[in-house]
Amino acid sequence: MITVILAGGLGKRLRPLTTDRPKPMIEIKDTPIIEWQVNWLKKFGITDIIILVGHLKEKIKHHLADGKKFGVNISYIEEHIPLGTGGALKNAKDKIIQNGNRNSGFFVINGDILTDLDPFTISAKGSMALALVPLKSTFGIVETKGDLVSKFVEKPSINDMWVNAGVYYFSNEIFDYLPDKGNIETITLPLLVEKQKLMAKKFSNNYWRSIDSHKDVEEAPREIEHIFRK
Repeated sequence: MITVILAGGLGKRLRPLTTDRPKPMIEIKDTPIIEWQVNWLKKFGITDIIILVGHLKEKIKHHLADGKKFGVNISYIEEHIPLGTGGALKNAKDKIIQNGNRNSGFFVINGDILTDLDPFTISAKGSMALALVPLKSTFGIVETKGDLVSKFVEKPSINDMWVNAGVYYFSNEIFDYLPDKGNIETITLPLLVEKQKLMAKKFSNNYWRSIDSHKDVEEAPREIEHIFRK
């Protein structure tokens, strides 16, 4: 099954790290985010990958090339002007359909996430589905018994609150809901919800982190090797 990686963003919040490289090329434990993603996909038998590139695209293309050295097949679609995640995916329609089964679906992942979740459990949910992970508090929680501190819990999950993990399974019907320019999250997903076409798979016990801040870049190396070397 084909997987599309959305890797064309500017990564403004991570400057100056993204001044000379695209966000997916930020290194976590001496390995770019996008290489971690390729290895994760390969672990689940996914070897046909299309990467949608834009900002400083040559950095990604030079590092991954055709994917052969990683045991996968990689091709690219270049975004010459910023189209947003939805516009970029729509721009890749012909390539996606050409490379895949016309009647089957494909995975889409954001190019700035690290996870070990099984994507095929998402596709089992239906023709349009996304992964959800628990919303974690940005603060550590202190529990008390009266005035006595009884427990510290570092960044706990908030009960029954979930966030979009940036991992999707779509049938080719998705192209009917994509904008020419704009984002999947703000345009396409609300449309699918309105049409009651979007399913969700909750992952409560998997590793997941979106690299959105310098703090994420600092903390991820302490987590990533243990998770991916299992």
